[in-house]
Amino acid sequence: MFIIPAIDLKNGQCVRLKQGKKEDVTVYSRDPLATARKWEASGAKVLHVVDLDGAFTGRPQNIEIILQMRKYVKLAMQVGGGIRDIMTIDRLVSAGINRIIIGTSVIEDSGFVVEACNKFPGKIFVGIDAKYGKVAVRGWEEVSAIDAGELAKRIETVGVAGIIYTDISRDGMLTGPNIPALKEMVKTANIPVIASGGIATIEDIKNLLNIKNLWGAITGKAIYTGSLDLKEAIRLAADHEQQNR
Repeated sequence: MFIIPAIDLKNGQCVRLKQGKKEDVTVYSRDPLATARKWEASGAKVLHVVDLDGAFTGRPQNIEIILQMRKYVKLAMQVGGGIRDIMTIDRLVSAGINRIIIGTSVIEDSGFVVEACNKFPGKIFVGIDAKYGKVAVRGWEEVSAIDAGELAKRIETVGVAGIIYTDISRDGMLTGPNIPALKEMVKTANIPVIASGGIATIEDIKNLLNIKNLWGAITGKAIYTGSLDLKEAIRLAADHEQQNR
């Protein structure tokens, strides 16, 4: 399981939102490039970057910073937030972004998702952001009537390469991940699932490691506040992999 540090960008700064509320924001760094280098130096192999301004407006707002970041670090990068057209995906992939995360468009423009998967095979991940099992859209501002598990089954059929599953009731709360929901999602999906939301301590990492076939876990607020040591988490995951080979 990959331990994946998150960089959420708002107005060019590294921030964290509480439960996805754009008015409940904490700025942790005004230098996202230095933050990316810091997480790389801690041993991360994958970096999760979200353009929060893009998620709320429907159009990427921090793309130049993301492209600079791509040149600044060597680790794999997955990027999401307001990506709703093929031109934006092409620009990011051409610059070396490894995976593109599509969110709201999965619900509102399924044709775009199919086209993206066909043009960029293996590079399209879908963010399924759920609240009480139902899919949230538009930067988490709206909750649909669509069941998260049903959406996972649907997107598999069009070539989506993986799922980032976020329980937004836990995100930024440091209350621990929703283990039962994650187990259900991993069991439902036949493509890689990455957990996101609520990770607070090394105990949470241990609990996630017990979910068989969970591909990765994204951690944000915990590594910025210091409640989770990223190096320790990565080391624990590596030891677990060694023991289970």
